[in-house]
Amino acid sequence: MSAADPAQFPADRGVEVAFAGRSNAGKSSAINAIAQRNGLARTSKTPGRTRLLNFFELAPDQRIVDLPGYGYAGVPESERRKWVPLIDALLERESLRALFLVVDARRGVGEGDERLIEWASAGGREVRVLLAKADKLKRAEAAKAERVAAGHLLDRARVQLFSAVTGTGVEAARAALQELANKKPR
Repeated sequence: MSAADPAQFPADRGVEVAFAGRSNAGKSSAINAIAQRNGLARTSKTPGRTRLLNFFELAPDQRIVDLPGYGYAGVPESERRKWVPLIDALLERESLRALFLVVDARRGVGEGDERLIEWASAGGREVRVLLAKADKLKRAEAAKAERVAAGHLLDRARVQLFSAVTGTGVEAARAALQELANKKPR
């Protein structure tokens, strides 16, 4: 289900894990790979395709929440401003357990990513950073990107390499999602 207003959110029960990232970081591809469902989240080369909060039910009372991308997007500023209260309302939900932050491994953790980590941490949510598109880096470059991100974030987030194309990190991310889905409520 898609929501343009908090009143359209599903009932606040069960477990939700939000997926966020810059426009075109590979968020939809990550969701599809982790959920093992091609086409669950619509992928596009055009930044700004996701414009609502999309709730995907994986099992009864277990959902992924796909957030709109931030940074460059072909979306009017007036529409992007509407996302802020919508995303803030998500943080008020008891069912929200964690944030998977999808970061393009070639770009590293940026200012917008930092704000989302602070947002999730302020609500006591676990944060996992997926350094996506790791397949576009040489092995040594990917390892360096992971070390730099982990060193920068310290204990604020868990960091891992990820590629929806080659499958790098998909099983680890799926296991983390399953572990979060089975966690007891706060």
